[in-house]
Amino acid sequence: MQITLPIPEKKYFKIGEVSKITGLEPHVLRFWESEFRALSPRKDSGNQRLYTRNDIETIIYIKKLLYQENYTIAGAKKKVDSRDNEETVKSKQNFEEELFAVKKGLQEIRELLD
Repeated sequence: MQITLPIPEKKYFKIGEVSKITGLEPHVLRFWESEFRALSPRKDSGNQRLYTRNDIETIIYIKKLLYQENYTIAGAKKKVDSRDNEETVKSKQNFEEELFAVKKGLQEIRELLD
């Protein structure tokens, strides 16, 4: 198995770049897109795939599950979906905490103005 390279500081990556970074063939990347909901790169006006850093991190995670931890495609799907659900819950909790802090700050300002 080929070693994964560091991800350069860029906004978007074409499939050839992602292939070099992850050590996976483009046809594998395209197949994984059809299997994993979490992996859905944008397409530009010329219909070329544009992967984000998050997409590449997801690919590396899937690669680890399949090639190192010997998950099946079905098992890896469940694991990736549960990871996405956990991240969504954490994001929602962080948002709620930040919103509460803003509300508290506004209340303090209001008290100062009264």
